[in-house]
Amino acid sequence: MTTSPTPRLARLGDELEHACAADLATRPRRRTRRVVLVAVVVAVVLGAAAAIAADQLSTSDVANSLPAGTAALIGTDPTCTVVKQNVEYHCVLARPPAPEVSDWKGTVEPTVDSTKHVNGGCRALRSDGLEWQCYLGQAAVDEQIVSQGFLGQYAPSPGRG
Repeated sequence: MTTSPTPRLARLGDELEHACAADLATRPRRRTRRVVLVAVVVAVVLGAAAAIAADQLSTSDVANSLPAGTAALIGTDPTCTVVKQNVEYHCVLARPPAPEVSDWKGTVEPTVDSTKHVNGGCRALRSDGLEWQCYLGQAAVDEQIVSQGFLGQYAPSPGRG
């Protein structure tokens, strides 16, 4: 899901642009390179902030990451709700997972994003495997669902077993 930068961030960008333009108009020419460098740095910082603001995951992105990470969850049709945006989600499956595990409660499974990289993981909350708590990024490492070294790894197909 794409969102626009916050009004405050846009206002900051405008103010910095005006300040740089005013500085260019009043400074001697020999300092122009420094001002241009500052303007480039400001543009990069603002671009990164805008990219971060636009990088909001939808609940369907998170729901799709479950079966993308674990083959036993393919066809379960997860639905997720936000607990903490881009960090924690509560997911419920429409159908139980494959019967590879007799008691799913406490089982941890990785999640995989649309670029086929491990982006977090989930923990089953019930024995039937229909309810999961999912964490993205560092939160999944902190919750001991995936290791730091596994987070971000390429995962071309869902894990099995």
